[in-house]
Amino acid sequence: MTTHDTRPPQPDATPEATPPATSAQKNEPTPNPRRHRPALLVLLLATAALYLWDLGASGYANQFYSAAAQAGSASWTAFFFGSSDAANSITVDKPPAALWPMALSVRLFGLSAWAILVPEALMGVATVGVLYAAVRRRFGAGAGLFAGALLALTPVAALMFRFNNPDALLCLLMVCAVYCVLRALEDARTKWLLLAGVCFGFAFLTKTLQAWLILPPLAVVYAVCAPTALRRRIVQLLLGGLAMVVSGGWWVAIVELWPAASRPYIGGSQHNSFLELTFGYNGLGRINGDEAGSVGGGPPGGGGRGGGGAWGDTGITRLFTSDMGGQISWLLPAAFLLLVAGLVVLRRARRTDAARAAFLVWGGALLMTFTTFSFMSGIFHQYYNVALAPYIAALVAMGATLLWQRRARTAAALLLAGTVAVTAGWAYVLLARSPQWMPWLRWTVVAVGAVAALGLLLSVRLGRRLAVVAAGLGIAAGLGGPVAYAANTVNTPHTGSIVTAGPEVRGAGGRHGGMIIIGGRGPGPGGKGGRNHGGTAGPPPGQGPGPGQGHGTRGGKDHNALGGLLNGQQVSAKAKAALKKNAADHTWAAAAIGSQNAASYQLATGLPVMPIGGFNGSDPSPTLERFKEYVRQGKIHYFIGGGMGGGFFGTKGGGSSASASTSSDITKWVEKAFKKVTIGNSTLYDLTRPVS
Repeated sequence: MTTHDTRPPQPDATPEATPPATSAQKNEPTPNPRRHRPALLVLLLATAALYLWDLGASGYANQFYSAAAQAGSASWTAFFFGSSDAANSITVDKPPAALWPMALSVRLFGLSAWAILVPEALMGVATVGVLYAAVRRRFGAGAGLFAGALLALTPVAALMFRFNNPDALLCLLMVCAVYCVLRALEDARTKWLLLAGVCFGFAFLTKTLQAWLILPPLAVVYAVCAPTALRRRIVQLLLGGLAMVVSGGWWVAIVELWPAASRPYIGGSQHNSFLELTFGYNGLGRINGDEAGSVGGGPPGGGGRGGGGAWGDTGITRLFTSDMGGQISWLLPAAFLLLVAGLVVLRRARRTDAARAAFLVWGGALLMTFTTFSFMSGIFHQYYNVALAPYIAALVAMGATLLWQRRARTAAALLLAGTVAVTAGWAYVLLARSPQWMPWLRWTVVAVGAVAALGLLLSVRLGRRLAVVAAGLGIAAGLGGPVAYAANTVNTPHTGSIVTAGPEVRGAGGRHGGMIIIGGRGPGPGGKGGRNHGGTAGPPPGQGPGPGQGHGTRGGKDHNALGGLLNGQQVSAKAKAALKKNAADHTWAAAAIGSQNAASYQLATGLPVMPIGGFNGSDPSPTLERFKEYVRQGKIHYFIGGGMGGGFFGTKGGGSSASASTSSDITKWVEKAFKKVTIGNSTLYDLTRPVS
């Protein structure tokens, strides 16, 4: 009796050796033996342990978003709009999706650092799991586990999945979108493109247009490679686009149609418009540098700053510089090399080959994001690079697996060895930028990498066991630097608006994304080294001193100006008690220039505090006339002096937009009309008691 092997082709089969098969058969996923499931569970548990380790040490992390989460937990209106305060004076300068998990957590468990940050860590675990699933389907469980581990150990990922900026949710949704597109490429089922569209839609509600950076390459790959007729491919893409518009546009439509007088001001815009925010400050302004109301930005039409201006030099080497390299670039050269290698190996595959399509999808996402980040002239911070982490991890795991299966061929062995050598050499360069930090590590990485490269080059002669040892040494050499950086990151509290992973780097100094700021690395809670950029932060209730509180680097006489921009102020017990007294008689317990200053007092008291001018203090909200009306009606109890008021955006003339004068005018009026009182370490003006 003759038996027929009906198993799908394995990924190590070359295109030439693949037996005739239908497109659907060829695109079936690789088997997922149960023996790999414990390994996946170990990976996810290890990732959870890494991201949850001493998580509360960072306190409220970025108080700007923590205060908005607190507001959303107290008011469903604030929850829907993403307001900075429960009284709904102004929104954050992003859509609200990233705030929703945190706000729900605070509503369920009460306000604490853990309630704010645990959802972010769980998003990191979920991202690792989805990336594993995406890579495993075509390249096997080993490749999926490798990709997940690479992502989990990327320094900037270890930073951002323990922090409360929108990037954690954005990264998760991007990986989910890619997974759905890859599933659609297997058998051209429309439902997967619809789900991808939903992921892109909610990603837009997380961080606006950044979510759509990878749309063009994914759409092109599907239009060319999907195993169905061209007309159907086009219709499916249009349906996916419709799903994206609906899932992302429903909130935008409601906000734009809602009467402006009865909703909060749209933070980050100059004319109270979310569409303006989307295409200006958070959109094209990030590309050309024309960002009205931003820090160091210019008004529309002012012209971009060549070479990146305040946000650092632009160019193809940008992500390899001292500021950026240690965050993301450890495996970036390897990802580019293995992308090319994978496409060369699969060059003769049929149009619908799912393995080649996977390289095109992940590679297209990487190249599009890398190019945009390298050349954008607007606001750019190091932590944005977390968006690249899953693309790099997937390509390295896929490419290494493909070459390993073909290691008996001279070209494959040479490519593997060369990739290990390049990766180890680049790790040496990155580690040498912190010469006083673990100086032995860079030499160890180079030595181990050299042995691994030689072993891989001779893998055929060494036999399988020694080849496996060489591969293990290559992985150790490639991950030595990232693991050390990630360990340093999770053991270091991070607070403020601009945070970085890893140790201090020579050549980066006080520059963050190119912008010179005041502040630095000071002791954190319990004597630990902390990352505190630009000021001091108050602690969560019952958690003792926060990062930088009383002993952080203050950075000189301009501390109040930039400290109020990048982080909040320390709130004393006396100031907290003053704001709480008779708070029920007022809509806002206080008002302060800039969202970070307001956030400190709001988190300390749990009461609404109006952030005049939004995040940068430069939004025209409220106007001087409206503020005077609020005061006349008794809606605001105190005005909090110091911070950015009369400083960075105030009477010293440091603002980036003409509308910054609104904050300055309010400050001048308050200082003239009301008596100043020092309570604890805070300067307050009682707006119920004018100067007689």
